[in-house]
Parts: sequence; C-alpha cells; structure tokens
Amino acid sequence: MSKYVIKCIFICFFSLLCISLSGCNTVNEGKRIVRIAHSQSETHPDHIGLLAFEKYVEDRLGDKYDVQIFPNELLGASVKAIELAQTGAIDFVVCSTGNLETFDDIYSIFSIPYLFDSTDTYYASMEDSFIRDKIYTATRSSGFEAVTWLDAGTRNFYTTKPVKSPDDLKGLKLRVQQSPSNVSMVKAFGAAAAPMSFGEVYTAIQQGVIDGAENNELALTNNKHGEVAKYYIYDRHQMVPDMMIGNVKFLDSLDEEERKIFDEAAALCTKVEREEWIVQIDEAKRLASEMGVNFSDVDVEQFKSKVIDLQKQMVNDNEKLAPIYERIQEINREVG
Repeated sequence: MSKYVIKCIFICFFSLLCISLSGCNTVNEGKRIVRIAHSQSETHPDHIGLLAFEKYVEDRLGDKYDVQIFPNELLGASVKAIELAQTGAIDFVVCSTGNLETFDDIYSIFSIPYLFDSTDTYYASMEDSFIRDKIYTATRSSGFEAVTWLDAGTRNFYTTKPVKSPDDLKGLKLRVQQSPSNVSMVKAFGAAAAPMSFGEVYTAIQQGVIDGAENNELALTNNKHGEVAKYYIYDRHQMVPDMMIGNVKFLDSLDEEERKIFDEAAALCTKVEREEWIVQIDEAKRLASEMGVNFSDVDVEQFKSKVIDLQKQMVNDNEKLAPIYERIQEINREVG
C-alpha cells in the first residue's frame, strides 16, 4: 500500500472522526478546510477538473481556505457522500444525476433517452441560464445545490455479440443503472434489463450472466470491459452529466467576493474537465481498439423511434420536467 493511500485513509478516518465527535468543520493552521468528495480515480477528468478548482480557490483565498480533494469514494459511496454534503460534513461532492434523483426527481430529466440531438445541444443546454436556474437550486431545501456540471460523455451499448439495429438487442440481457427509467428504456429496445452495481459488470459479462452494458468509452479501458465485450455501437441513447453540488450553509456563509471566486473556480473546473474528457475518450478508443473492440455507427433514428413513447410518458408523469424539456427542444432546433 502506497504512502499516499495510507495518508488518504488516515485523513479520511481522522476527518470523519472529528465530524462525528464535534459536528463541525475542522480548521487547519487557521484555514477553513473545504472537503470535496468524488468516486473516480486521480487520473479521471473529474479529478483533474477539481485540481483546477482547488488551485484557483487557493491562489486567491489560500489564506482562508484549504481545499482538500478525496477521490475513490474515500469519504463514502456517492449517495452517502451526498448525505454528508447535506449535513455539511462534506462541502462539495461530484455525483451522477441518477443519484440525485433520490433527492429531487427534477434530475430524472437526464434519464430521458434521446433528450439531446447532439453534443453541441447537450453543451448549450447545460450552459443555458433557464435550465440551470430550474435545476441547480431545486435541492436547496435538502441542504445542497448544484454549482456546476461535468461532462460524462455519451452513453452507448457494448455487447458480446454484433448489434446493427434495435432488433439485434432483442433477447439480450444488458446491465443498466439502477433506475426505473433506464430499465424501461432497455425494455423498450426489446432487451432484458439487469440493474446491478457497476463493479459487478466485468464478471457478469465474463461469466455470461449478462450480454453487455451501456456506458461511455472509458468503461472499456478504465474498467477493462473491453476485454469481455468486443462490440461497441454509437446509438447515443443518453448524454448524462455529473454534477458538482455544494452544501447550502457553506455557500451562504461566503461573502460576495468569496462566492464569486468559488463560482469562477467551478466554471474553470468544468472547462478543464471537458477538455480532458475529450483527450481521454480519444485515448480510450485507441486502447480499446488495440484490445480488439469493434466500434461501429448505427442508424440512431431506428433506436430513437423505439423510445419515443417512453420519452413522452416520462415528461407527462412529472410536471417539473415539462418546461425544461421544452426549452431543450428549442435548443435542439436552434443548435441543430
């Protein structure tokens, strides 16, 4: 075990011990410690974006704040980390929108298949002030709010058998995230949905329990899924961001200039993360190809037609989604 890991475990244990005993935030040499938790590794684009956040804040407010980043779920799995952000034990957390659905179903907007027509529309929508205002502060009553978004790419299917059309998915058993909307989506394609932990996917494919999964290209290399699933299709069924959330009490405690700096740092985090995401996706595709993964384009409209009814149902069943959905459709038309 490396000295870094030992140090991180010690810091994690000591920090949580302080939190449980005192219920307050710790101070390091007169500086307020700002904790940021996420579930990815130190090489992941999310972490690299957060390093830019840390540097920006400390370059300007280093006499007052000591920003500390805890990767690899060191402060707990995503849902637990969000709960700690509610109480203020953690100040910021990067998490999936799927996990945030538990706290406010407005986040289910991102589970709608084929919500965005292109990555350009996706980026434009995530920077749109109307959409941000609707979503970011929706969880204030739960003790946290979003401060920025991070790119998590386009989700596509990858399987052990060639897939060229939705008909080829019929009868296959595919891992999905543990949410009702994702189960319904896979069923609409004619496949059987297998909700399970992401960490179980490799073995499940290897042993033939499932025939594939859906995710971005990093799953093929970072998680070695390309060793057991050799067919990756660009059906582009979802574009789902990660969100960086902050504890409301901490954010409200900042004076106007401090909040401005933290907001600027959050925007920089997104910019750096997006740039790194593009680099790492290109590298993942290269490495996956060397592993024998076959990448192929498919007729997206064929796949989209299978889930149109589900798309409408999801909007109709949740009144919060309608104005956001309509604004995104406007952006789809504007951006093309």
